[in-house]
Amino acid sequence: MAAGSEYAARKFGPWDIRGSEVFAQTALSFAFVNLKPVVPGHVLVSPMRVVQRFADLSAEEMADMWQLAQKVGTSAEMHFKAESLTFAIQDGPYAGQTVPHVHIHVLPRRAGDFKKNDEVYDAIDEGEKDMSKAAAGEPLDLDKDR
Repeated sequence: MAAGSEYAARKFGPWDIRGSEVFAQTALSFAFVNLKPVVPGHVLVSPMRVVQRFADLSAEEMADMWQLAQKVGTSAEMHFKAESLTFAIQDGPYAGQTVPHVHIHVLPRRAGDFKKNDEVYDAIDEGEKDMSKAAAGEPLDLDKDR
């Protein structure tokens, strides 16, 4: 995984992802920083092709995306001195998906990072709601929770 400056800009649903935000890619997938991370090292992996639902991925795209998520997760777990990983997909609006582009959340996890382990999913949902507001034209305040 090389420096982000080596990568071209990509689409993530309706948004443009700058090449500097991409830190790994394959022929079919790319990994990029999350604007609303819920834990240190929380990143996203998505197919190059803008595909709204998981079932619409080709077998090659699905396998490639998960292989990249595995590599990214392994690196993030070591880099952030985590003890575990959470991989999550929200597939469709009733599952909490707000960006119409399949993506895997990769989260390095540590003991006690959430009071109850499953609270991580609520935190992901909150971040996704902010993206939904941004899609509706509301400004995205990246500093409000920092």
